[in-house]
Amino acid sequence: MRCADLTDAPLLAELWGQALRKVDRQDQVADIELLVKAATTSPEQKLVVAEYDGELAGAVFLRLTTLTAINLEPVVEAVSPHVFNQYRRHGIGTSLMDCAVTFAEEVGATHVVTAAASGSRDANRFMARLALGPFAVTRVAAAPVMRAKLSAQRPQLAANGGRHLTRVLAARRSMKRAQPLR
Repeated sequence: MRCADLTDAPLLAELWGQALRKVDRQDQVADIELLVKAATTSPEQKLVVAEYDGELAGAVFLRLTTLTAINLEPVVEAVSPHVFNQYRRHGIGTSLMDCAVTFAEEVGATHVVTAAASGSRDANRFMARLALGPFAVTRVAAAPVMRAKLSAQRPQLAANGGRHLTRVLAARRSMKRAQPLR
């Protein structure tokens, strides 16, 4: 285990390719270089790489943050703990998460948080074995797609200036009056 340096950026871009923003590889490498520089200058961040037989095998980005934006409990977030496929089942993931716990102890955080892709059964089982339980479900949508869904759910409100509710209530009253008494 060691702190990442700028020469690790291309391999880290390969390792984290699915988690990085969708741009060309050169821009992804530049993003990683920014992370490496930030981690080397901040006491609240650390980018740890694992080597196996002299080769980069995995990595995790650690940062001191808060549990949520409104719950200010300090935690260490283990961002994208990943191991290259050929190095899995060699204890590298465990070592990366051990670094997260050690960093939490160093900075006085009482918890470690991380995320695993919802469809990654292996990653979620690994995290569960380390006592990491579910805290929240993070859902993501592209803003234009979400806008379209929101607009589709309120077509009459937009067209009628909000009179839709009045019509619904009037229809319910009419239906109630039409029901025979028992």
